[in-house]
Amino acid sequence: MNFGQAIEKLKQGHKVKRAGWNGKGIFIALKKANEDEAMTHDYIYIDTTGLQTNNPDAPLDRVPWLASQTDMLSEDWELV
Repeated sequence: MNFGQAIEKLKQGHKVKRAGWNGKGIFIALKKANEDEAMTHDYIYIDTTGLQTNNPDAPLDRVPWLASQTDMLSEDWELV
């Protein structure tokens, strides 16, 4: 699917990833804001906690994510 379709899936509560991403086991998701948290607006985050790697120094985190131009123009988005 394309990036627009991937965004729609995020809005529906799905997690998505790109087939072309080097790391396996990572995805992006949408975090909805609520009044009980510091963040006051929805945001997209990347989850690398399931990254499959032999690198012991690889970050295993959840952090806010911004799409690159390559990500936005890619047609290899898929549901997790």
